[in-house]
Amino acid sequence: MSLDNEPHYTGGCQCGAVRFRVEGAVGEGSICHCRMCQKAFGGFYAPLVSVSHAKLQWTRGEPSRFQSSNHVKRGFCARCGTPLTFEAPDGPALAIGAFDHPEEVVPVVQWGIEGKLPYVDTLHTLPGHDTMEDTPAASYLADLVSYQHPDHDTEKWPQEERR
Repeated sequence: MSLDNEPHYTGGCQCGAVRFRVEGAVGEGSICHCRMCQKAFGGFYAPLVSVSHAKLQWTRGEPSRFQSSNHVKRGFCARCGTPLTFEAPDGPALAIGAFDHPEEVVPVVQWGIEGKLPYVDTLHTLPGHDTMEDTPAASYLADLVSYQHPDHDTEKWPQEERR
């Protein structure tokens, strides 16, 4: 929260080429299971939150857009491919995972359940492991260095050139 008690949120893509700031209350977080959202996110569903009643500002770069239907455009980072927006006639929604603090935006409803994959509701029953428990199979994890943008605004990114 800002000093005037108005909520604000920041976020962006994986590489840091596109960053955003939202000032004001966001809508209800949701998950969409429709096939279009599955394909747009490359995942089982799309976690989204409406920002149509808040002030959305692109603070670094701006998403590229794909017209996924006659009514909707989807924004993404052209550099790293991170899904960022669902832009419908009733206003934009942002990908919850693109927020710097996605834990602050809790989904409260599911849409497109006709497209829900049959195993989604049982994923929580699968065995769970910390990432580093996989080092015997993925030895590269032991010295992995992330080039992902940090979960906060930076004045300049990337900090240094990558090979």
